[in-house]
Amino acid sequence: MSGLVVVGVDGSSSSDAAVVHAVRDAQRRRAKLRVVHAFSWPVRPMYAPLDTAPMIRLADDAAQHARSVAPDVEVTDTVMVGDAVSVLSAESRTADLVVVGRRGIGGFIGMLLGSTAVSLTAHAQCPVMVVREEPDGSGPIVLAVDGSSAGEKAVEFAFAEASLRGAEIRAVHAWLPDYAPAGTGAESAERLLAQAVAGRGERYPDVTVTQEVLSGEMRDVLIEASRNAQLMVVGARGRGGFSGMLLGSVSQAVLHHAHSPVVVVRGTA
Repeated sequence: MSGLVVVGVDGSSSSDAAVVHAVRDAQRRRAKLRVVHAFSWPVRPMYAPLDTAPMIRLADDAAQHARSVAPDVEVTDTVMVGDAVSVLSAESRTADLVVVGRRGIGGFIGMLLGSTAVSLTAHAQCPVMVVREEPDGSGPIVLAVDGSSAGEKAVEFAFAEASLRGAEIRAVHAWLPDYAPAGTGAESAERLLAQAVAGRGERYPDVTVTQEVLSGEMRDVLIEASRNAQLMVVGARGRGGFSGMLLGSVSQAVLHHAHSPVVVVRGTA
């Protein structure tokens, strides 16, 4: 672990919520927080210099807000030229976690709409947390399990995060009986789920895990499971019930309609 959490800010209320989540996660990790504001250089006459003072003030205000929430966390801020995804992807190379708001303005407008969201989650080198403006839930961490090797990174992140937060894990696997291979039943889905979370009790003896195999479309299962959760953790790619989860319509459903913050974790490249 690098001991660094990065948060993207743009002055929106969604960005403010991201700052609070980010500094609290940094505090739990005993990590530093880096506040980043990105902007694209506008097309303007050579004789009209760009006034960067408002951007510097925006980043500084966000950093001051973070310090007010967690005074014991070391907070720095920076303003960088570039599009939001490129800047945050570069920052992710040295970070344990990147945090962004679900909606934004300025340099981050539309960041979680369409292909940009897929690009950020696909190219970031560390987990990405997408937060909402609604009050935090006090329930468990919901872990989406698909049994893939790529999903193992998400499982590991969820256990580590649950240990830091003193939270329980609700491990969920989506199963569609009508589309299951012939001769297989719910028992195979339950076995897959159990195998995915097995072996971590020794490393995280303080984490309680409940396991649920739920019948239904994956987007509906995930959105419903996020109700009252304090966090949802999903892998960037999967197979079976979660195949293509962060591609196309399902990713949009999870990122836009989950009732809790969502952390997207990439598997090993």
